[in-house]
Amino acid sequence: MKIESKIGKIAYSDEKIYNFVSDFHNIKNLIPSDTVKNWESTNDECSFELEGLGKTGMKIVEKEPYKLVKISSIETSPFKFFLWIQLKKITDEETEIKITIEPDINPMMLVMVKSRLHQFVDMLVDQISKLTFQ
Repeated sequence: MKIESKIGKIAYSDEKIYNFVSDFHNIKNLIPSDTVKNWESTNDECSFELEGLGKTGMKIVEKEPYKLVKISSIETSPFKFFLWIQLKKITDEETEIKITIEPDINPMMLVMVKSRLHQFVDMLVDQISKLTFQ
């Protein structure tokens, strides 16, 4: 089951936003520091610890310049998922963003975490929407 965020509007070009979200060095700044510990990243991969879940990580598996960044959990992650960051150019200086997550968990677990995952993707959209770019 896919969980989609709200659609956010950002007053920057799709290129600037894409360049930011397609580099895991930048993604750390979007996640509350009290949630994540021991963050390590390269441009295309990251690993970190989540309270109560242990060590996990993500990797970029597909990029379509200025439109899409597709991310998956790493093989050793305690839970599997895919996450898409979709960008849509509105004007040269305005872009829409939507984030979708597809967790690979059993239906009983999904019922318990669905609302938190929805809050998470909405929070990411909000955080990206607040960024300022040079």
